[in-house]
Amino acid sequence: MTRFVVGIAGPPGAGKSTLAQAIRDWINAQSGAHAAEVAPMDGFHLDNATLRRLGKAATKGAADTFAVAEYVAALRRLRDDPAPTTWPAYDRTRHAPAADAVTFDAETGIVITEGNYLLLDAPGWAEVRPLLDLAYYLDADPADLADRLVRRHVAGGMELAAARRKVAESDLRNARLVAAHRDRADEIIQIQDLQSDS
Repeated sequence: MTRFVVGIAGPPGAGKSTLAQAIRDWINAQSGAHAAEVAPMDGFHLDNATLRRLGKAATKGAADTFAVAEYVAALRRLRDDPAPTTWPAYDRTRHAPAADAVTFDAETGIVITEGNYLLLDAPGWAEVRPLLDLAYYLDADPADLADRLVRRHVAGGMELAAARRKVAESDLRNARLVAAHRDRADEIIQIQDLQSDS
């Protein structure tokens, strides 16, 4: 038996984590079991010391600041081996990955992985799409994204001016890159579609 893998891609701040968690909670409530769990891509951020050593601390969150080979290998193992296992997640208070933050039981047959670069057709990242049984792209208006991301960075302890600079110089650039590959999704979901259904 292999696990069924759903991917939710989209720009930073689009609501991927929120949607993934809502889907997981709905599936688990309907099944009465731990049938689904979220495997966030952000657990594979390179650690801060490595980013500093590589001179990439300022662009943290860009596609080349993740351990993509490790993410692909872990996702493949998670899909192919239904044994209980754990998965890392990103801790926004420590600004670092946290090992073993998510637990997958033997009964967990649905994996919902979410992250910016799941649909990226680039070295390393291109290996993700074939592992996804179903792939969604969560689209959002860039102005809405900018507001959301500034608030997120400030809530994480960043000064307002620095947050605005990071959004303009890094986050929105990443959003444009991600959007260029959205046609690799099985379906594109607009944020307003979700809001109108709530």
